Amino acid sequence: MIGKVLACTAIFGLVASGVATAQHAPDYAVPKTTWGAPDLQGFWNSTSITSLQRPPGVDKLVVSEQEGRVIVNDNPLIIITQMEADAQGSNPEDTSILEDGNADRGYNAFWIDPGVKLAEVRGELRTSWIVEPANGRVPFQPGARRSGGGNFAAANFDGPETRPLFERCLMTETTAGPVMQNAMYNSTLQIVQSPDAVVIVVEMVHHARIVPIVANAAAAKHGPDEIPKWAGDSVGWYEGDTLVVQTRNVHPLQPSLISKTGTVTERFSRWVDGQILYGFTVEDPTLYTQTWSGEMALNASQPMYEFACHEGNHAMHGILGGARQLESEGRTPAMGPGIAAGIVPPSQRAKAN
Repeated sequence: MIGKVLACTAIFGLVASGVATAQHAPDYAVPKTTWGAPDLQGFWNSTSITSLQRPPGVDKLVVSEQEGRVIVNDNPLIIITQMEADAQGSNPEDTSILEDGNADRGYNAFWIDPGVKLAEVRGELRTSWIVEPANGRVPFQPGARRSGGGNFAAANFDGPETRPLFERCLMTETTAGPVMQNAMYNSTLQIVQSPDAVVIVVEMVHHARIVPIVANAAAAKHGPDEIPKWAGDSVGWYEGDTLVVQTRNVHPLQPSLISKTGTVTERFSRWVDGQILYGFTVEDPTLYTQTWSGEMALNASQPMYEFACHEGNHAMHGILGGARQLESEGRTPAMGPGIAAGIVPPSQRAKAN
């Protein structure tokens, strides 16, 4: 089944140049709530090979089907999935494929859901969510901490005091935002609206982000700086058919794309019946050399599943016990190479040969 899906990485879309400014497709009538706001409610999914930043060696935002297929087949998670499908052969009960020599891997392909194609945004195949700067990369200031305002760079996984929030199943900056992104799995969210608030619930860690709605940008007021919030202090308002959400003051323990003085502005618009156009702009001179922005497609989805993480996790004792053993031997525990260790994309293998 997996092999057939991967063999059919037929990526569809219209190729165009530049980034459009329209918030919905031509002639599309945006549905409205009973109180007149654009109706964004429902379950939405951002599963895709496209990610926040453009892959190394890719110099275009918009690509053709053929170019997109090369990018997909170079993706480490796609390669892992194909390797397992090929090695498993005709016996689905064969578990020898799990012995891949990478003890840090944690997941075999059964548990991940990275998608099998690039995202289609505004009818274009996109290689990154970032559209500005033009290179599709986050424009960090020299020496800026790549974890934003959070402590992920200083965290390790060997003790309960230093395990980051995502590893402790308490918070995920990737899907909850800001900026909201897709993940290795569980890239589904739900939007619920009332006249006074919008709630965005993400499947990963099941975090509920509550956005109070005010009349307009001039009426937007944030809470005191002394009270940071998980996923930030958000305030929203409607501009025509678009929900605008302004967020600042993300909790310092949450790895974030903004510092304490940064701001993220998000825009949610119905592009067509089955898709929301999600746009974002990040302003934070402390961390970045320029303001940067991007767009993501949120596609209509099935309802979310219950999220469970450390329940029944019998490996935790071994993980922590192993770290204590290394320390007793005078050694320093360290993180392993990661899920994609040893994976060489086909394009790189071709260059090496």
